[in-house]
Amino acid sequence: MRAPLMQNRICLSVMGVFLFGIAAAAEAQTTRPNVIYIMADELGYFEPSFMGNPIIQTPNIDRMAAEGIRFTQGLAGSSVCAPTRCCFLTGKHSGHTSVRSNGGGTPLRADEETIASMLKPLGYATGGFGKWGCGGRGSTGVPEKHGFDVFVGYYDQVHAHSYYPPYILRNSEEMPLAGNHGNSNGDTYSHYVIMDEATKFIREHQDQPFFAYLPVTPPHGIFDIPDDDPAWAIYKDLALPEQAKRYAAMVTMLDRQVGEVLRLVKELGLEENTLVFFSGDNGGADYFASKEQPRGVHGANKHPTTGVEFRGKKGKLYEGGLRIPAIARWPGKIEPGTVSDLLWYFPDILPTIAEVTGATAPADIDGISILPELIGESAAGHPQAKHEYLYWEISGQTAVRMGNWKAIQPKKDADWELYDLDRDVSESMHVAQANPSVLAKLKGFAEQAHTPVVEGTFESRELHERDRAAKFGGKPPVKKTRKNKSAMKMPTKGMLSNKDWSVVRFSSENTGNHKFARNAIDGDPETLWHTKFSGGITPPPHELVIDLGAVHRIEGFVYLARQDGGWNGAIKNIEFCVSDTADHFADPVVTTELSKTRAPQTIPCEPVSGRYVLLRATSEQGGREFATVAELGVIGN
Repeated sequence: MRAPLMQNRICLSVMGVFLFGIAAAAEAQTTRPNVIYIMADELGYFEPSFMGNPIIQTPNIDRMAAEGIRFTQGLAGSSVCAPTRCCFLTGKHSGHTSVRSNGGGTPLRADEETIASMLKPLGYATGGFGKWGCGGRGSTGVPEKHGFDVFVGYYDQVHAHSYYPPYILRNSEEMPLAGNHGNSNGDTYSHYVIMDEATKFIREHQDQPFFAYLPVTPPHGIFDIPDDDPAWAIYKDLALPEQAKRYAAMVTMLDRQVGEVLRLVKELGLEENTLVFFSGDNGGADYFASKEQPRGVHGANKHPTTGVEFRGKKGKLYEGGLRIPAIARWPGKIEPGTVSDLLWYFPDILPTIAEVTGATAPADIDGISILPELIGESAAGHPQAKHEYLYWEISGQTAVRMGNWKAIQPKKDADWELYDLDRDVSESMHVAQANPSVLAKLKGFAEQAHTPVVEGTFESRELHERDRAAKFGGKPPVKKTRKNKSAMKMPTKGMLSNKDWSVVRFSSENTGNHKFARNAIDGDPETLWHTKFSGGITPPPHELVIDLGAVHRIEGFVYLARQDGGWNGAIKNIEFCVSDTADHFADPVVTTELSKTRAPQTIPCEPVSGRYVLLRATSEQGGREFATVAELGVIGN
């Protein structure tokens, strides 16, 4: 009799353990921490008032820093919008990411994991609100293909520059904004709509774990804020330029909304189970600079009391382009008032969130978890790991950080520079000559960190281009009809007619600004072909292949540089090849160094017959990695 009873007890015991396990799993599911990350677009390191800024008021962000941890060495993933977001989302540095250019629509690859796709298997609700920047509509990089249940805002940076576009996007579908006509003309302020959607998402998912990613647009773009916003009243009467006041008001508006998010989390009873981050997205710009204030009115990269400056700004890999304000708050987990000098950057966010939530991070990431620094090594259960090195590349620039040592190559083929940031945070004293072994080690890290870029793809760019035009109300800006009276004209004597010419192929073109390859042969000196050597489209040199429509005897070429006020991309070293086929070109028929002039430059060559011409740009007048051609001519018959 006892044996069956014992068996029943064992069965009941096993069943009890099983049911307890289910209950525990369910409890774990409901108590997984929530994560909110608020990323301000282009907010400078010294612009919040907790950093001592004397003009801009950010009381809610200040309080968040006082109640959490503030980082002195939090660094962006890149110095511009799209690449830094890609590093953030994927946990990779910019030597491994798919988005390394800042065109706005460059896509993530279809197979790339993000923080959101990592969290989905754990039952997380995932929402994004603001500016995406990692794939335009019609591409493999849209957020709904990378783990986000919902994303509301802008997919493309150009679209995001207006707060009054006719529509924003929700999972690639257009959300009309009533009364809006693009630029600064409209009735519906897009940022209000985006923030309403973000708080709505948090409310709707309060009963399950959620990840809310808020890469909001302020204070970047057109400096617009409604005149009836309470933040504008604070600044409107200050003796500052109008745009500088608008910028400050946008930061204070965002600060108010950060406070609203924190209060909502508390109201819902989620405060102690929610880790909230706030940071900039890349280094600040020296906005509203003048002779008296060369680093800008608000001093994004200049300490307001000591005057110590970060070198560079947004777009550069000096500290001014990478240092961001960064704080985190988690009541009961993060010690209030903590100031950390831990060196970390955006690739570290994904593995940190993985450890916080119990998710499995992808195997190919470059980041390390900073959870021990957030909550303490004892609570985390292990020491804080440190990076052997940190790495960045963008637009021909490369930078490597190892502890306090930083090496930077400011442009392709330039000499490397070395700085000791412990002694020289302004990067003003180049110490490579005294420390050759350190520089050699950092250059070695740079070499091993870079891999060729593999971008995502577009099925069609039609919707993407529509979104870019939405900044202007649905149409791209109308080309000015007033002609540049000083624009040079191409000579006609001895030149072939371009009536039957066509572009066969090109290395890249700046579609966002309508600087297409075909502009190089359209006969209009005020349009131009502009290509970028950076961004992974094709490494230099860059090429343009033209079909002349028939075989001709060619005796030379004519190059016309851009005719506007800039020199960006004017070619310095150029070579031409001629062939009977568009697929194969032999050695150049002529190689030369061009002058920095807007006048047409004739480049003679030994007579040669052929139908196809290849222009190859190998360097640029300013040493940068761009190329432009206003017009290309061919001399012959």
